Amino acid sequence: MANIVAIVGRPNVGKSTLFNRLIERRDAIMDDESGVTRDRHYGFAEWIGKGFTVIDTGGYVHGSEDVFEEAIRNQVMKALKEATVILFMTDCIDGLTDLDKDFANVVRTVNKPVLVVGNKADTTEKMQNSVEFYELGLGEIYPISSANGSGTGDLLDEVVKHFHDDAENTEEDLPKFAIMGRPNVGKSSLVNVLTGVDRSIVTDIAGTTRDSINTRYQMFGKDFLLIDTAGVRKKAKVKEDIEFYSVIRAIRSLQNSDVSIVMIDAQNGLESQDINLISLAIKYRKGIVLMVNKWDLIEKDQNTADKFKKKIEERLGTSSYIPIIFTSVLTKQRVFKALETAINVYQDRKKKIPTSKLNDILLKEIERFKPPAYKGKHVKIKYITQLPIKTPTFAFFCNFPKYIKNPYARYLENRIRENFGFSGVPIKLVFREK
Repeated sequence: MANIVAIVGRPNVGKSTLFNRLIERRDAIMDDESGVTRDRHYGFAEWIGKGFTVIDTGGYVHGSEDVFEEAIRNQVMKALKEATVILFMTDCIDGLTDLDKDFANVVRTVNKPVLVVGNKADTTEKMQNSVEFYELGLGEIYPISSANGSGTGDLLDEVVKHFHDDAENTEEDLPKFAIMGRPNVGKSSLVNVLTGVDRSIVTDIAGTTRDSINTRYQMFGKDFLLIDTAGVRKKAKVKEDIEFYSVIRAIRSLQNSDVSIVMIDAQNGLESQDINLISLAIKYRKGIVLMVNKWDLIEKDQNTADKFKKKIEERLGTSSYIPIIFTSVLTKQRVFKALETAINVYQDRKKKIPTSKLNDILLKEIERFKPPAYKGKHVKIKYITQLPIKTPTFAFFCNFPKYIKNPYARYLENRIRENFGFSGVPIKLVFREK
């Protein structure tokens, strides 16, 4: 059972700043606009050798009519129920407010250990102001400054006293699947369908997920992390600072993942921004699955899928090794097939081909279609091996490596894929002199 620490409180008390300090990364989006953190945001933290998950939540506002405020309230309640320890954040500058009192009543309903954190206590005077929070009747007050870190050590010493001793948190080694795509393509809905939980806030307003959200998941006997990312728009449409950070976050999620599930809208087809996303995944040498969502909305006959697939493959060009799955998250059509494909891509990305097998098969292919002569020089490939690095890389040893040009390199790559698979996995070929 994992230890979970939920940071909760009204808007603008510094929850995301504390979250960033605990996980030692600038991970949550911070902005002066109230209510920037909309979804629960998970991170991994450690204190005196004990690992735990931290949840950063949106600011809780009671009684608001705003669609996001209502969704945030629901998310906060879920975070409270998931938590081992609750950090109830207040603000020593503003002092005790009616919102704090309302929220204290909500926190009491879950019967969990609650530590009241008086944030922004970066002077002696402000620390003294924190005593008014005793009025909440929730026990000891911990004055801190999440901006400079003062007081956080004492707070964490108390937090770990409430942990389950048998808990373990080994997320770092799990396969990570990033769910990427343009806004409103159905990324959060996919996570919600797979987990059976409204894990991310889903509304019909494009771009609801501003941060990247991690969800641990088990399927087909495998344990992995799903990363639901913010939608990536064209730069010209990225106007708000917040959205700019979201794009960076989505790209960072891609960098931190093993496989990128790129979702596209069947009604729009493969757009230039989708191509950019796929190119980026190839650049970082991540596994890739192309998931065509909202397929239920397309009028079709028996040839529609084949025509659609051929059109996409033409646009992908040399990247047509990427598997394409037609799905509908709404009707759950082929959703699990897409995830099974992602697992297969992950396993292919880790695959190692024995050197003897590589040479037995590929040297025959090379003999059948030899490298073209260049400037009167005949290129002879003598030996092939897969390099012992994380992503599939093959070294071809030959007499004139610089004379092997792109078309022949593509021929060799195609022969590798034909004989050994590597579906959805970018592979690299290097040519060395021998």
